[in-house]
Amino acid sequence: MSEATANKYSPKDFKSDQEIRWCPGCGNHAIINAVQKALAELGIPKEKVAFISGIGCSSRFPYYMATYGFHGIHGRATVIATGVKIANPELSVWQITGDGDALAIGGNHFIHIVRRNVDINIILFNNEIYGLTKGQYSPTSKKGIVTKTSPFGSIEEPFSVGELVIGAKGKFFARTIDANVTLSTQIYIEATKHKGTSVIEVLQNCVIFNDGVHDTIATKDVRDDRTLILKHGQPMIFGKDNDKGLVLEGLKLKVVKLGENGYSEKEILVHDAYEANPGIHYMLANMRYPEYPVALGIIRSVDGPTYEESVAEQIRSVQKKATIKCMDDLLNNGSTWKVE
Repeated sequence: MSEATANKYSPKDFKSDQEIRWCPGCGNHAIINAVQKALAELGIPKEKVAFISGIGCSSRFPYYMATYGFHGIHGRATVIATGVKIANPELSVWQITGDGDALAIGGNHFIHIVRRNVDINIILFNNEIYGLTKGQYSPTSKKGIVTKTSPFGSIEEPFSVGELVIGAKGKFFARTIDANVTLSTQIYIEATKHKGTSVIEVLQNCVIFNDGVHDTIATKDVRDDRTLILKHGQPMIFGKDNDKGLVLEGLKLKVVKLGENGYSEKEILVHDAYEANPGIHYMLANMRYPEYPVALGIIRSVDGPTYEESVAEQIRSVQKKATIKCMDDLLNNGSTWKVE
């Protein structure tokens, strides 16, 4: 019997005794529910799970989990999570962060943990606003948005999280919506199984400072026509009637309607999340409504050596060749002098 099989958990086993102090209706409630469902299904012992956060509304997350946790400082959760994973590779390490915490003050750390491929799961709550500090624009806020720090509209181009991850040589990128707990749960499970840095962008609603930011694609009446849930090995078909799909025309993706202009299911692109070449993944991550549906699900999942495995291998290699075996060897190594 495996350790996972021996540990039977329910989602409530991962809930701490702390009162959750997010605003009523905040998308964070759905996110934590999905994480707890995923951990229960995975069956990882609670003492082998650690949640690391920075600063922001999302960063209260570790207090609400009955696991190990560390509430860090602004933008530095990545550094702490890296250290935790290298010191104890057996831990399942999760970094909880927001679009400001990860991509502004923490932007440098973010791209480098992705590049290094440290085996942790990063959940990036993207509400396109600074919520904890009361409504300033963030690195993912849409151009032109009026906020407390952009009263005449932001003049900045926003980051695309997926583009940033893939550009930093990311091996795993997925996207979900806070309210879709079923999809989110499955993504968190697959992210945990993936060896390397897994980045999950969650399109999350801030009911106070950016309410409805994702409504153009997320509400029940439009979501089927404006989002595409990707599944590896299946055609990229979407729509309320499953009558739309994606084809590759030249160097661009194109939305077509099945049954029109000779297009049938056999012409529709089949999603390959495991393809090493990031070209199609890059285009999928950057699709935006209204020209395209917004891609949800696992966009990219490829194998690669993890940072902590490489560190361990380097240590073993050096130890095999080392002439220094004890403290006396170290003290007598190199240039020495005898003082009379």
